[in-house]
Amino acid sequence: MPYDFVKLAVPSVQTLQPYQPGKPDSEVRREHGLTEVIKLASNENPLGPSPKAVAALQDCLGTIARYPDGNGFELKAALSAHLEVPAESITLGNGSNDVLEIIARTFLSPAHASVFSQHAFAVYALVTQAIGAEARIAGANPLEHAIPYGHDLTAMAYQIYDKTRLVFIANPNNPTGTWLTEDELEAFLKRMPDQVIVVVDEAYAEYVEIADYPNTLRWLDRFPNLIVTRTFSKAYGLAGLRVGYAVSHPQIAELLNRVRQPFNVSIPAQVAAIAALADNAHIQHSRLVNREGMRFLQSACDELGLRYLPSIGNFLCVNVGRPGLEVFQKLLRKGIIVRPVSNYGLVNFVRITIGSERENAMLIAAMKDVLE
Repeated sequence: MPYDFVKLAVPSVQTLQPYQPGKPDSEVRREHGLTEVIKLASNENPLGPSPKAVAALQDCLGTIARYPDGNGFELKAALSAHLEVPAESITLGNGSNDVLEIIARTFLSPAHASVFSQHAFAVYALVTQAIGAEARIAGANPLEHAIPYGHDLTAMAYQIYDKTRLVFIANPNNPTGTWLTEDELEAFLKRMPDQVIVVVDEAYAEYVEIADYPNTLRWLDRFPNLIVTRTFSKAYGLAGLRVGYAVSHPQIAELLNRVRQPFNVSIPAQVAAIAALADNAHIQHSRLVNREGMRFLQSACDELGLRYLPSIGNFLCVNVGRPGLEVFQKLLRKGIIVRPVSNYGLVNFVRITIGSERENAMLIAAMKDVLE
C-alpha cells in the first residue's frame, strides 16, 4: 500500500481543494469530438489582445533567453503614468491571483484572520486556508435586495475582530457581477481599524461604466491600509501571459516585494502589458462590445424567462432554474463552455462570459435547446 503523503502536509493543506479553472476548449474538443468550441467560461476578452501588444510580443521574442527585469521598472513606469500613482506604490504579479497570494503571505498567519463575503472570489478562501489563517465569511445580501448576493458591508464589518488582518472585497465581484458604490465603500473604509488591511480587487474595473463606481486609486493617501489589485487578464486580453499588479502605500508595496518571487513576471508579459496600456482605442472597443453583448444576453434571458443577477463586469450570472452543473454538461455537448458556480453556493446558476456577437447568438440558441 503506497504511503499516505497527505499526512506529511501541513494541516491547512491536507483539506485544501485546489482552484478549479474554466474547462479548456481543447479538452472539450477531445472529449466530445467537436471541431468548434466556444468558451464563455473564464471572462476573457472576446476581441483578444491589442494588436499593439501582439506586435510588441513578436518583437521581444529574441530576448527571452535573458531573465526579465525583476523589478519591472519599465512596466511600473508605464502604470505609474497611466494610473497617476507613484511607481513605488506598485507591486507586479504573475496575474492578480499571484498578487492576492503575496498579500496573504505578507499579512496572514495561523494566528490571524481574513474576512470576505459569501459568494466572493474563491481565491480569498484558498489563500487564507493555505496559510492556516482563520476565514470569517460574512453573509451576502439577500435575494430581495437591490443588489442580490452582493457584499453586505455591515455583515463584513461585524466579522472583524482583534485578529483580523485582511478584508477582501471584489468590486465588481466574481462570479456574481455585483458591485459597491463609492459612498458605500468609502464609508466602510472609514470604519476600519488601523491594523486591518482592506484589499479591493478590481479585476474587471476597465469594463465598468457606471457613474458611482469608486476611484479607489485616489483614496490611497486617505486610507493607507488600502490595497487595490488589478489585472491585464480581462479587458486587456492578456490572460495567457499572466500579469497583474497591486497599488498601495509605498511601505506596504515594499513589504509585498519582500515576499514576491524574483522574476515573477516574464519579459513577454511585461512588454505586452506596456503596449496594451498605450492602446486606449482597444479598451474602448472592448467596452462597446461588452455593453452591446450584455444587453443582448440580458434581453435573451428575459425572453427565456431566466432571472439573472445585476452585473457591471463582462459576464452574467444566470439562474437556469435547475442545477447549473446539469446545464453546463448539456451545453458542453453542443460545444459551448460556461461556468457552473455551485462551488460558490449558487447551485442553480451558471456564469456566462459576454462573447462576440456570433458567440452570444450561438449560446442562446444552444440554451433554448437545453432548457426545453
